Amino acid sequence: MRLNRRTALGLGTVATAGTVLGAAAPASAAETTEASPTTPAQAARRVASVFTKHSAAAGGNWQAYVSVADPAGAPVVAVEADADRRIEAYSVNKIAVATAVLDKVDRGLLTLDQQVEVSAAIVVPGGDGIFSLDGAYPSLVTIGHVLANLLTVSDDTAVRLCGLVAPAAEINSILVAKGFPNTQVQPVANPNRFFLGTSTPRETHDLLRALVAGTLLSPASTTYLLGILRSPVAFTDGIRRTMSSDERARIATKAGWFADARHEAGVIFDRSGAAVLTYALFADGQANPEDFGATHPAVQARAAMGPKFLAAVDRIAGVGKRFRITARRPSNGG
Repeated sequence: MRLNRRTALGLGTVATAGTVLGAAAPASAAETTEASPTTPAQAARRVASVFTKHSAAAGGNWQAYVSVADPAGAPVVAVEADADRRIEAYSVNKIAVATAVLDKVDRGLLTLDQQVEVSAAIVVPGGDGIFSLDGAYPSLVTIGHVLANLLTVSDDTAVRLCGLVAPAAEINSILVAKGFPNTQVQPVANPNRFFLGTSTPRETHDLLRALVAGTLLSPASTTYLLGILRSPVAFTDGIRRTMSSDERARIATKAGWFADARHEAGVIFDRSGAAVLTYALFADGQANPEDFGATHPAVQARAAMGPKFLAAVDRIAGVGKRFRITARRPSNGG
């Protein structure tokens, strides 16, 4: 297990939570004895306690930024742990890539029904997702199909398909113009390909808050993007694992995993569809880096955090526009 200096000295998440919210009760005490939160400050204290407990149990390094919406003013910061550290964001940055593509849609340079070719050469062999499973190329898919696979099953080939319509340099310039200079893909020799690059917990958090505030994309693109991230097929191993289908629909989330890193970022909505909690949780250095399943320590930690985060804000009103989700029903074909 790899520990950073702050973790080894006990100066990590507990100290940070205390700095933001005042002297904190021991994690287990605040989590189990405090009444159901009814104010944003109470909810933030509960979230901080939950994060501290489960991140410490998982070990390794955690960089995070979590806030609770406050109708009376600015969001209340619940967790601020190495929030400005620029780190490899891995597939969490697929939200940023999708943002750049949808920005071009909003400007009339692309359309969601525009087709791109899936050639054998562009498929990432053995990568996550479904395009590598097709076994029959070339095929044509729409940009909408690409983005749906990019953000749900985290398809790696979908990254390259996005690069066909939004080269790396253009993606980065769009993100800088939107105020996210640290959230950048990493260009390679081929201008239409890139590694997913870097971000900071604070910038990922702020990008998500801009999304739900309607200042990042057009209303149509905002609704489209959140609809994908809140869909039943979106990531369920972490924050949304131990939840009902209705509860999962209240959470827009995207995970990223590579090497020893296990990240997740997203938004929890209140029952009316207004954003109430925004989280960016980046973790690395935990045990079992070869385990990309639900039993990895950091993923288990987020699975434990999820229902408790939701419970902490369940009596708190969100702010801004309400994004209602269309009820989805299983089909038996026909």
